[in-house]
Amino acid sequence: MSDNGFEPQIVGFLCRWCTYTGADLAGTSRIKYPPNVIPIKVMCSGRVDPSFVLKALADGADGVLISGCHPGDCHYSSGNYNALKRFHLLQSTLEQFGIEKERVKLTWVSASEGDLFASVVKDITATVSELGPLNWKSVASGVGEEKAS
Repeated sequence: MSDNGFEPQIVGFLCRWCTYTGADLAGTSRIKYPPNVIPIKVMCSGRVDPSFVLKALADGADGVLISGCHPGDCHYSSGNYNALKRFHLLQSTLEQFGIEKERVKLTWVSASEGDLFASVVKDITATVSELGPLNWKSVASGVGEEKAS
């Protein structure tokens, strides 16, 4: 539990070939990391549509992790490059919703990097814990309203 008593729920879209296997390695190696990430196995990070991220946040997630193969090592040639392009678009969408961009993270973790996976989970958990809970209803009610200047 964080200092403020808040335990974030983080949805993780993990590439089946690399990051999901890296997460498995972290577990079998008994590497300690926070249990806050709820893993969802996807065939490729490039298949993660920005609407999936917004849906996860709308359904109660406080943060989202998207993680795949290192650039140049994608099992589908360029899927992770597609993920990177979508991530940049997603960042501007989050800004339009008034959601802190730090709530969503894109990383590259290979199947042999269980220690890196644990580090990524520690990092996003700490970041989202510091930001506090995402109040989606407040965010959604402010969409389309002009901000006072």
